[in-house]
Amino acid sequence: MTNKLTGAAIIGQSGGPTVVINQSLVGFIQEAAKHDCITKILGARHGVEGIMNGDWIDLGNQSAETLEAVALTPAAALGSVRRKASVEDVAIMVEQFKKNDIRFFFYIGGNDTAETAHIVEQQAAELGYEIRCFHIPKTIDNDLRVTDHCPGYGSAARFVAHAFQGDDRDNRSLRGVKINVIMGRHAGWLAAASVLGKRNDEDGPHLVYLPERVFDPEQFIVDVKEVHDRLGRCVVAVSEGIHNAEGVSFLQVYAEMSGSAMAGQTDSHGNVQLSGTGALGDALANLVRDNFEGLRVRADTFGYLQRSFPADASEVDRTEARMVGRKAVEAAVSGEYGSGSIALRRLDGDEYQCDTIVTALKNVAKHTKDMPDDYIAGHQGVTQAFIDYALPLTGGITPMADLS
Repeated sequence: MTNKLTGAAIIGQSGGPTVVINQSLVGFIQEAAKHDCITKILGARHGVEGIMNGDWIDLGNQSAETLEAVALTPAAALGSVRRKASVEDVAIMVEQFKKNDIRFFFYIGGNDTAETAHIVEQQAAELGYEIRCFHIPKTIDNDLRVTDHCPGYGSAARFVAHAFQGDDRDNRSLRGVKINVIMGRHAGWLAAASVLGKRNDEDGPHLVYLPERVFDPEQFIVDVKEVHDRLGRCVVAVSEGIHNAEGVSFLQVYAEMSGSAMAGQTDSHGNVQLSGTGALGDALANLVRDNFEGLRVRADTFGYLQRSFPADASEVDRTEARMVGRKAVEAAVSGEYGSGSIALRRLDGDEYQCDTIVTALKNVAKHTKDMPDDYIAGHQGVTQAFIDYALPLTGGITPMADLS
């Protein structure tokens, strides 16, 4: 494809926000302003809902100062949405595109967002309307296919690593068992980041449980006892998605086993509520208390703090998030691609470097990526290979210090 296409461009933001999602938005705006084939730069409020309702703003008249300030602001400046667009929704979107001569559609988000862009691409083609659809990657879960990593993950991983450094110091001061629940229903990338500030085996977290491995409550108690016997304390990182061999979440198993009302709590998609409440942490803390009389046990759920904490944004993450926004525009106006998803590719070398590639929307849509086996150590840990992969994305974590 080499044909020139001229018309308006529209962008939306979708799914859970991140601390760098607006870097991608600003990168898009800055690059779009350079190209005459883009006649207008529009921002849809709350993603596909804004497009369907014609609720959008002119992004072409924003000052440079405003854009730079917004780029440093966490969460979705245009507003986000959890709506997974249906074929009927997309038909309404395409009608809006036709009426407003929108020829470029950009959507920032995760795999469901890529799927929406893919449906728009397919349905517009069926209706004979030429439009180029591009997905700009974003998710703290770091579970998109093709891309080496996802913008948003490095900053969230930095927050988690710092939180565990502080919590480990707290646990050294007042010893006991501390359990922290981290986002990640299906993949353990973020929970694994809890180890990135460790210097040695005495530093917490001492145990890390990921959804890529089966969680056995009896083995969990054995693990906690071994660490506590050795160190007089224990810090635990737990992904919200831990489950049994049948794939049933531990929280559901525990709730049914204990007769707790937690079994009835579900989210808007009908899934058992995991990190949205403190229920999982409470369940694990109760399990430890039931097996260790008189032991000091505490649990926290990091929740939404992980994804929009401005003080812990990674400079690497900021730079790459803006880069993928720019690259999406470059790919769209080049005429080389009808549609696509921007992916980050890690380059070989001693120093960390990354560039971008374009992959087909179907390669990213719908499905997610688990942590590979060589990043996971046994049933409750991660390997040096994971640390080598993830640490550069955070911009580096300064080690803690002890009195000599």
